[in-house]
Amino acid sequence: MKVLGLALSYVSAPLRHRNARPFLGLIAFFVLLVLAYSVIFERLMEREGQEHSFVSAVYWTVVTMTTLGFGDITFQSDLGRLFSMFVLVTGTAMILVLLPFTFIQFVFMPWMDRREQNRAPRRLPKTTSGHLVLTAPGPIEDALIRRADRSGVPYVVIEPSVQEALRLNDAGYRVMVGDLDDPETYRAARLDHAVCLAATRADTTNSNIVFTARDAAPDTPTVATAGSEASVDILELAGANRVLRLGQILGDALSARILGPDARSHEIGCFADLVIAEASAARTTLAGHTLAELNLRASLGVSVLGVWRRGQFEVAGPDTVVDEHSILILAASREQLQRYDEMYARSTREQGSVVIIGGGRVGRAVGRAVHAEGIDYRIIEQLPERVRPRLADRYVVGDAANIDILEAAGIHEASSVVITTHDDDVNVYLALYCRKLRPGIELIARANADRNVSTLYRAGADAVLSYASTGAAAIWNEFRGNDTLLLAEGLDVFRTPVPRALVGRTLADSKIRNLTGCNVVAVSHEGHLEGNPRADEPLPAGGELVLIGDEEAEERFLSRFPP
Repeated sequence: MKVLGLALSYVSAPLRHRNARPFLGLIAFFVLLVLAYSVIFERLMEREGQEHSFVSAVYWTVVTMTTLGFGDITFQSDLGRLFSMFVLVTGTAMILVLLPFTFIQFVFMPWMDRREQNRAPRRLPKTTSGHLVLTAPGPIEDALIRRADRSGVPYVVIEPSVQEALRLNDAGYRVMVGDLDDPETYRAARLDHAVCLAATRADTTNSNIVFTARDAAPDTPTVATAGSEASVDILELAGANRVLRLGQILGDALSARILGPDARSHEIGCFADLVIAEASAARTTLAGHTLAELNLRASLGVSVLGVWRRGQFEVAGPDTVVDEHSILILAASREQLQRYDEMYARSTREQGSVVIIGGGRVGRAVGRAVHAEGIDYRIIEQLPERVRPRLADRYVVGDAANIDILEAAGIHEASSVVITTHDDDVNVYLALYCRKLRPGIELIARANADRNVSTLYRAGADAVLSYASTGAAAIWNEFRGNDTLLLAEGLDVFRTPVPRALVGRTLADSKIRNLTGCNVVAVSHEGHLEGNPRADEPLPAGGELVLIGDEEAEERFLSRFPP
């Protein structure tokens, strides 16, 4: 049926009629030639005293032109034989050369083009709405697509090249062909019915995309990424509702993972009044006890959502044991976290310095963030031209794989190392090296490809953040109302409406943690966010749940409890 539909659409297209005219004209010429040869055949046969019907004449002509030559009807004269050779030669040229060439050029190739265009359309169906429009394929877009698929949000990738669009289609993407600087492309993509446009190419290209798309759909939210600070104002002038400097965002996220040796809680995000924080249990009275024994929720109002141990996340349960390597994920108000710090933080010991490996946008952002907290830092940068003159005393120029360079940056006195280069192979190498030099140091690393996240954890990193996932989470939150908080690669705090199947049921009855691996952090209803919800309180209709879980747990929750 699909092939039949494609064939009918091909036949009915006016353009295809124009393409078929040369072929149809050649067919008509071939028919006239057969008729003319048949008439000449009859006249020559009459001169030889042979009589044949017109049907026999047509039969002989077609058999001869197609080189079949059955030999049941033959000429006896030289003139007739010369005519036979002429018919044979012209028939061969017509049937074996002209007709196939014309068919391929004007019928078959347009058919194939039509078939390819069906795989990479230039216009979305009129029923398309509520979709996400992407302007480039890449790691950030892949992470964004995974979030969209889990949440049931449709998407389309606009690709100018037909061949690249076909490759993306074969790879499983939903793709549309169109020029990014043509307003008609965004009308064809039904941008006025989309939830968001994400411009994630180079800064100059993004400015053109945003400015062009704004003309086609002035009311659709547009998010653009910017590599340089100078581009932010230009993109906003072009019409972007939000401009994201992903290097700065990733740098801030990496710096938020620097816990230091004092065991204080460190805020990494919040939902309204509910703060999500991390705290190290090293050298505290927390180590050696289960969460049930500590009972932090009853004594301080602080919920332990989960525990990190060397990159492995465990959803918190009463029997979860806290040890020296545990990093607790906490949910509480700022006042409750302050009481936690008063009880468990060691304020007598100062934060050590931070060594940042890589002086690019991400590395510089980490440096600014830790400096704002009053923490000393040094950046190791291999390229002298990247050194900022006004901060020259903060840089150590050289190869971080050189022990002398690491020692000059203060590796032996530092409490944390943050690896921020854009080469995952280098990051893995440096993670192994730094862990060997300082087994107890806090090691935070950047991953550029998601597949290298687990490798970096195995290499010794305490926390790993992916550039792609961080960027995707930032873009996602711009049109979803900050409903996702990225704790680490593959681990999110996310919002979702209370599923119909859970309305009126209590958390204890629903067994969300056992069935999906997600923990409920808070319940939102009528503008009020209740952190640490009671297990015996019914879940309200029209409310929202705030949950924590990895990608698999989130997928299991959304599959088992659809909104």
